[in-house]
Amino acid sequence: MEKHFRNMKERKRMSEMFNAVKDAAILIPSLEPDERLPAYIAKLSDCGFAHIIVVDDGSSEEYQPIFREVENIDRTVVLHHEINRGKGIALKTGYQYILDHLQDANVILTADSDGQHTVPDCIHLAEEAQKGEKALYLGSRDFSLPDIPPKSRSGNRITSVVFKLLYGQYLPDTQTGLRAFRREELPFMISVEGERFEYEMKVLIACSRAGIKMIPVTIETIYENANEGTHFHPIKDSFRVYKVILGSFFRFMCSSLACVLLDNGVFNLLNLAVFANGKKNDASIILLCTIIARVISASVNFMLNRKLVFGDKGNAWKSFIRYAILASVIILLSAGGTWLLSRTGMSSTVAKLIVDTVLYFVSYRFQQRWVFKKEA
Repeated sequence: MEKHFRNMKERKRMSEMFNAVKDAAILIPSLEPDERLPAYIAKLSDCGFAHIIVVDDGSSEEYQPIFREVENIDRTVVLHHEINRGKGIALKTGYQYILDHLQDANVILTADSDGQHTVPDCIHLAEEAQKGEKALYLGSRDFSLPDIPPKSRSGNRITSVVFKLLYGQYLPDTQTGLRAFRREELPFMISVEGERFEYEMKVLIACSRAGIKMIPVTIETIYENANEGTHFHPIKDSFRVYKVILGSFFRFMCSSLACVLLDNGVFNLLNLAVFANGKKNDASIILLCTIIARVISASVNFMLNRKLVFGDKGNAWKSFIRYAILASVIILLSAGGTWLLSRTGMSSTVAKLIVDTVLYFVSYRFQQRWVFKKEA
């Protein structure tokens, strides 16, 4: 009886696995793979994945026998770049192929070709994506394990903390290449800018701005041969990744600084040169100069943030109304927060510095998620 029930459970599990992958396409970008790739692709095929797309990202002639072997595996297609164009472009090549030619692929997975992503984990992510939720599912490795290379452990933890600070969600594994999403998100993924390893980080940021949920799914943590098979260059590609993470915030700071200088410059120009109020200090003139300077600097700040910081391409008037609402709320919160802290005996100067620093990050988050929200 026990054996009968066990066999029933196994058959049920096999049925669930088949249903998860029967309309799934798995995309694998590859550059100069070793002999493990054909074996990996064969396992994916044996498990019933409807479509397997491998993108040869400009591998040299000596690696072509491996790709020819892969191409002979059932339900597998190999696409070729004549030169190396980067992981981001390779993924987009695969996405476009799926969009144009594989109309029955309702779930899309991406995986790396270096042996880090097991077939059961691929099936598990396909099952999660089959639930139909508008989300990006991320295969998340456990970096607390003792056999994780130190540079990978520390690098991923730092990146996760920085991402949480700037984009509001803690992702345990921001560098994972095992991802899954529904077919409806293909045009969105293709629209995200990026050519090399930084593309995957840009996808996370774009999802954050568009309000697309990002759901970590625990997977097996594998680092074969200390991860020597990776084509990730620690210095060059890490620079690209952090340039992406910090880029918009750095531009946001520059925009803010420029507009602070503009605000003070316009105020002083009006107060001293136009109204000649430098010695009189008339309250009405000071208020008028302040309002005019703030309107000019805020308008410039809006345009800079819209075009240069967040690259907003939506309706400008809607964005401007949201910007004005946010600016008004920030002013009220600044005044209220400073007053509350000063009531505790804290210097109002210190209180305002603390409150405005916190509100600065709040403003950045609301501008990227609401004011200049990226449309999915």
